[in-house]
Amino acid sequence: MTLDPTARKANFRDSIKKYLVDSLNRSSGIELTFDKTLTAPTLQGTSVDRWVSVVFGPVERKSMSTAYLELYCCTRKDPEGFRLSQLVDTVVGYLTDPDMTDTMKRITLYRSYPSQPWESIGSIVFQEILESDEMVYEDMTKFVILTVTCRWGSRI
Repeated sequence: MTLDPTARKANFRDSIKKYLVDSLNRSSGIELTFDKTLTAPTLQGTSVDRWVSVVFGPVERKSMSTAYLELYCCTRKDPEGFRLSQLVDTVVGYLTDPDMTDTMKRITLYRSYPSQPWESIGSIVFQEILESDEMVYEDMTKFVILTVTCRWGSRI
């Protein structure tokens, strides 16, 4: 039996990636990496000093599915952590919606295809965002981890 598109982890991951690339990268110029924790992206041989690394966590598939994301907001050459605070504020701004009564951001859940247009099959809600303390890695990368609880209706 084929798994319903709303319950497919691949559709969830592709939808999250599309939203983050469209909003953080294309709109705000923030570099992204996926599933690499603190590894800084390299652009044309030059390492960047501000980026977000997206790590996909566990998924619980049910009629109201739940998944967890960890967004590692990272900066280098930021002695006082001011640029890190700005980066975290920007990212949280894209994960919330002040126009909604509950401030929870809703994004499109797509059925993704490798060679045809994607189709909208629902919505993903960023239900809760937990923010860690500021930390420093051994290479002097400063980072804050945003743990995001995502929920969406699915047929399982």
